[in-house]
Amino acid sequence: MEPTPEQSPHHAYPDHWEADVVLRDGGTARIRPITTDDAERLVSFYEQVSDESKYYRFFAPYPRLSDRDVHRFTHHDYVDRVGLAVTIGGEFIGTVRYDRIDDTGRPASAPADEAEVAFLVQDAHQGRGVASALLEHIAAVARERGIRRFAAEVLPANNKMIKVFRDGGYTQRRSFEDGSVHLTLDLEPTEKSLAVQRGREQRAEARSVQRLLAPGSVAVIGTGRTPGGVGRTVLRNLLAAGYTGRAYAVNRAFDEGLATLDGVPAHRSLGEIDEQVDLAVIAVPAHRVPEAVADCGEHGVQGLVVLSAGYAERGAEGRELQRELVRQARSYGMRIIGPNAFGIINTAETVRLNASLAPESPARGRIGLFTQSGAIGIALLSGLHRRGAGLSSFISAGNRADVSGNDFLQYSFEDPDTDVALLYLESLGNPRKFTRLARRTAAVKPVVVVKGARHSGTNPPGHAVPVSRIPDTTVSALMRQAGVIRVDTVTEMVDAGLLLAGQPLPAGPRVAILGNSESLGLLTYDACLAEGLRPRPPIDLTTAASPQDFRDALAEALADGTCDAVIVTAIPWVGENGEAETGDGQVLAEALTKAVAGGSAKPVAVVHVEIGGLAEALAAASSTAAPRPRTVTPAAQPRAATTATTARATAAGPPAAQGAATAPAAPATPEAATAPEAATSQEATPRPGRIPAYPAAERAVRALAEAVKYAQWRRQAAVPGKIPEFLDDTIDEAGAAALIEAQLATAHDPRGRPLSHDEARELLGHYGIDVRPTLPAPDPEAAVAAAARLGYPVALKTTAPHLRHRADLGGVRLDVADEEALRRAYGELTDLLGKPAELLPVVQAMAPRGVDTVVRASIDAAAGAILSFGLAGAPSELLGDTAHRLVPATDRDAAELIRSIRAAPVLFGWRGSAPVDTAALEELLLRLSRLVDDHPEVVSVALEPVVVAPQGLTVLGASVRLAPPPARSDVGPRRLPNY
Repeated sequence: MEPTPEQSPHHAYPDHWEADVVLRDGGTARIRPITTDDAERLVSFYEQVSDESKYYRFFAPYPRLSDRDVHRFTHHDYVDRVGLAVTIGGEFIGTVRYDRIDDTGRPASAPADEAEVAFLVQDAHQGRGVASALLEHIAAVARERGIRRFAAEVLPANNKMIKVFRDGGYTQRRSFEDGSVHLTLDLEPTEKSLAVQRGREQRAEARSVQRLLAPGSVAVIGTGRTPGGVGRTVLRNLLAAGYTGRAYAVNRAFDEGLATLDGVPAHRSLGEIDEQVDLAVIAVPAHRVPEAVADCGEHGVQGLVVLSAGYAERGAEGRELQRELVRQARSYGMRIIGPNAFGIINTAETVRLNASLAPESPARGRIGLFTQSGAIGIALLSGLHRRGAGLSSFISAGNRADVSGNDFLQYSFEDPDTDVALLYLESLGNPRKFTRLARRTAAVKPVVVVKGARHSGTNPPGHAVPVSRIPDTTVSALMRQAGVIRVDTVTEMVDAGLLLAGQPLPAGPRVAILGNSESLGLLTYDACLAEGLRPRPPIDLTTAASPQDFRDALAEALADGTCDAVIVTAIPWVGENGEAETGDGQVLAEALTKAVAGGSAKPVAVVHVEIGGLAEALAAASSTAAPRPRTVTPAAQPRAATTATTARATAAGPPAAQGAATAPAAPATPEAATAPEAATSQEATPRPGRIPAYPAAERAVRALAEAVKYAQWRRQAAVPGKIPEFLDDTIDEAGAAALIEAQLATAHDPRGRPLSHDEARELLGHYGIDVRPTLPAPDPEAAVAAAARLGYPVALKTTAPHLRHRADLGGVRLDVADEEALRRAYGELTDLLGKPAELLPVVQAMAPRGVDTVVRASIDAAAGAILSFGLAGAPSELLGDTAHRLVPATDRDAAELIRSIRAAPVLFGWRGSAPVDTAALEELLLRLSRLVDDHPEVVSVALEPVVVAPQGLTVLGASVRLAPPPARSDVGPRRLPNY
């Protein structure tokens, strides 16, 4: 809304305070500043408030607002006097205002930092979390305007309002004065207030998705009068799935005499339906969608699935239509799946909803599936159905203008029917929030993600979200840090999902392999080694093995404490007549299922070649198998293999098999879990016991390897990492802040400025990071003077951009022992590479020899602060061998960061070299992480090279850039994104 001339010209209307929020019941509302245009809305709102609520607000009977009251409550300067309103359908349902006061409680202006605050919520909307949302937003506004405390007077009987203040998480003081409760709230966010805010966000957003997936009634708007067409197809699928609610067909073109269509009531508009409709599926042309949305909003529809195309996927004009669609729906309190969506499915027995274009509703299962592509959604549904897997829920979000993968994670986190969340994503609208939600969800159930459009650098058509410029390898590392299982293809997603949904998590990387084909067993063995697993020698049951032999061998492997998982390999077995029996998968499936039912809680996967019906039979067996608990337990203690197992081990196994137990385990990328549910590493969730079957060894092993890494992450995430306390004693945060403020004040470029070498040294020094001094050497005499000051031996280096860190081009001379050698080196350098003015030579004291590394930190506007590490030179620059972690990093993050690069063995004594001081390197990483976390104005830091010696390290070069910090989308009061 625009300001009116009556408002103060000194303080323009703050449109950045406007926000769409999700309320406790899952509905949406809009929060915005109150303007002088709102007089009639305010009066109408007040007339609908009960006398009791008015009494609680004004401490006396107050039946109506006077003209003076209306003027006061609608005229604000947006600094000392601010009012916010919550609106649905353009009408007020709640208000809040603050007035700045001085120490005596009288009206004041800055620098007074206290304000009196008061709320009023319409009775019909109390209990929806309106006041809690208003408190978050008015507190953020107050902090922006320099207010640090709220004061409130509340009648003792007004328990609801007292609870709002008490449950906000802010530090507060309470006293009883003159018959009322006096509350004072410190507005500085606390760990508790942030946890409260995020908890409310989770519950509200989860509820908003749950309302979409479990409606009591559905109207399909745009149902065709003749068979075929999108709307009629959705109605047919809805009825075929056995939807338990009430369904309606809606089309304004229906004949007035048409009463039913496909057995459900037919209507020309929602207004003709006698009850409130919970969900509307819109399947009309794009130009008619606004009319349909308005009809839905005016008749209380809670959510929309918009199948209609013609929006952001069509370009700028369509993108604006899409934004207007979201604005219109949210103004009525509705959330949207789509536009250009494929639909939604909920297989719960109490719902049985198939409001999609999928002709066949999937079986009921424990996998939740979210996809941003209709085509990929079709492929995933088909693939899961073909392999006998069921779903708990399915959302194909199309352009995902509103409901996104983040919302699906919120829902999946607490959905008792979902054990595994699968997501196909083509864009991340809020990467910071995604990693936070994924980390919390992964602490209790697996999250498997395929990221499309990884290398294009742009968003797919229709996805109007900010573009992150960070490389895909960095995105993958950050997902791993959050516990996300990142796979490359939808086939790998299905493979991993089947194993994780049907089997317990492995306690370690040790794998038993058994089957009736020596060759298939060896292929599986090799695949295990390639994936970082520790396979035992394959057990060859021979081609004459019967299903009973398989059962006995599997039962024995499950009871063996020296393995953590079992892979069964099978080819058609030979019958008594010498012919291969290819079709009796049912018998083998029964044998394997019985072995698993009586064995320990270890995952089992089957690799089969041309055994007809085996996968289907294993899937069917899950419906009768006993539930199995999923556990994440410490690795079992090894014990000697039994005589029978040893006898069946193939004598022709590879020589490396006997040493497999010493192979390195798959690397893990742990991250401290933030959810309290992650405090334990064991769950009592019943598991269906479905044994997944794979047509290739590599696919089964890759899925198992992902489960091993995820289980390891879960165990480590149960004990969060820490930021060492010793850092506090050696960090001067205030000194660094003063330096940053002074430097930015002199920056002529609004995008910030790079620091000089000396300025960077000073800033880093405030955080205990010592950068070795570098002195300029514009001529030989200056070089000699610099060396005399620093002390021999020295290094002579060029700093020209095209030669920086390029020792291979001859721009560096090391171990220069004396003046004569220095003059000679200076002459050689200039003769070879150019004039001193071009080379910009410097002199630096020699550092102890060690391993050259690179440590960097940078700010991505979408993903946040990222800490990176790699070896200097070819490993990081040519091979991309760099590891990444989100800031703030913990001690565990720092330790994992330096160990997760492929060249990490160089740091730990590779080929007989001396191990370097990795503890000093970890401390450096923690200090740099703390710097960029404390000061978001530090948008990039590069420490290169960092020479890590057996004792200590030396930072030889540093570059720092300061800039105004980018706006963060994951802090402040909760709000829905507006793209």
